[in-house]
Order: sequence, then structure tokens, then C-alpha cells
Amino acid sequence: MRVQLAQQAQEILGQSDLVIITERVDDVALLIGQMITMGLPEVLDRHIPRHWTQRGLSWGWTAVIWLAHILTEGDHRKVAVEVYVKGMHHTLSCLTAQVIQPLDFSDDRLSHLLSHLSKPKYWHQIERDLNERSIEVHALPPEVIRCDATTVSGAHEVTAEGLLQFGHSKDDPPPDQSHAGVVGPLGDAAGDGRPVRGTRR
Repeated sequence: MRVQLAQQAQEILGQSDLVIITERVDDVALLIGQMITMGLPEVLDRHIPRHWTQRGLSWGWTAVIWLAHILTEGDHRKVAVEVYVKGMHHTLSCLTAQVIQPLDFSDDRLSHLLSHLSKPKYWHQIERDLNERSIEVHALPPEVIRCDATTVSGAHEVTAEGLLQFGHSKDDPPPDQSHAGVVGPLGDAAGDGRPVRGTRR
């Protein structure tokens, strides 16, 4: 929208017209910011090959904007992305500091990106790099380990040393068999490799 400025505003800004761009932002800024913090564009660009004749947006930025679209709109269809980008062109350009063209999100280009991501030789490297950036391991003292318990119903095979054991049911009415399992922070049962046992009703 183009607005004619008042004389005083023209003198301050040094121009006679003001251009107002209105775009719906939703949570796109938050999502893209989180993916940038994770280093997703750089990781994808490092491992997905770029053809020497390829123009436009890199694979990393294409994936980031596509993921933001999927999470914001709840729509995983490739055909919808190009229209979405047209409606958010200015916002996406400002958030990513990239030149954004709707054709960067055509069905063919997104299919090509998916074909790269589906190849184990690329995916395993991408996964390794993202895990190195986002998973931290701390050496915690083993004196006190807290565990969260849950109950589940089902047809599970109960073994003497297994994680799932018979226990007390919190359901009303109780099922035929209730299993209790306690999982420690490292996936073991009590923090020392042994499952916590319950009793059969």
C-alpha cells in the first residue's frame, strides 16, 4: 500500500511516499530462528551437493523455509509452498537475509531436495552433525537417580529381568493384566541396569 506523507513527515524522512507491506507472520520468525540456532541451513548445505548450474536458494535455506511452512500451516503438500512463499516474500527475505523467489519452491525443486534427503549417505552425515550441535551429555554423579514410573496395559511378555513387569493398575476398572515399568535417564530401569519389579494382581 502506498501512502502520501504529510509535509512534516516528508521533511523528516526525505521522501513523499511511504510503502506499507502487510504480511501474516504467525510463528514463522520463531521457527526459522530456532532452525538457524540449530545450524540447520549450514549443516544441510555442507552435506547436500549443489549442482554447478544450480541457481537460487541453497538446499539448506529451501529446507528451513519448507519446514517452517509445514509446521505453521500444518500442510505437508509440496504444491502449497510456492503460493505460501509468494504471500510471505518480504518477511522470509528479512528473516533469512536471502533472495527468495517463489520458483525456489516449485514441486520439482522440492522433490529434488527430498531425493537428496532420502539418501543414507547424506542423511547419516546430516543427522550426525545436527546431533553434535544439539545433544549434550553431562557427567552426573550417580548417588541419586530419579525415575519416572508409568503403567501400561497390553499383551506383553513378562520376563524375570525384563523392563515390563506385573504391577498395580490405576485404571478403573482394571484390565486383566497391568504392567509397570520404570525408566531411568539412560533407558535402564532403576538407573543401575535393573528393572523395578511390581507384583501381579
